[in-house]
Amino acid sequence: QVQLVESGGGLVQTGGSLRLSCVGSGRTFSTRAMGWFRQSPGKEREFVAAITWSATITDYADSVKGRFTISRDKAKNTVYLQMNSLKPEDTAVYYCVAERWPYRGTVSTGPAMYDTWGQGTQVTVSS
Repeated sequence: QVQLVESGGGLVQTGGSLRLSCVGSGRTFSTRAMGWFRQSPGKEREFVAAITWSATITDYADSVKGRFTISRDKAKNTVYLQMNSLKPEDTAVYYCVAERWPYRGTVSTGPAMYDTWGQGTQVTVSS
């Protein structure tokens, strides 16, 4: 069983940066693709970024490409989301997720492929 705990959210001005962290527990953490989703009030949950278990493949939503970077440190059981050039439309609760199946060579953008979710961390970008 994988458990996820996010941290690093907060309030930042437009153009600023934040780094989210997600610490995973459980012996299968290192074998799973990991990702980040976000949800703001009144909007659908939306894919942000994902990384394979081997960290060789990443994928990003078009809205964050060139601004956000996902990475993982297996030794620390941690996944990161570096967010730069933040915009007010990035304001949301950000959720760390672990994919359902281990050792997949690709990543998914659909929430149904992720069976473990963290509690979420709030990111607020002021204009």
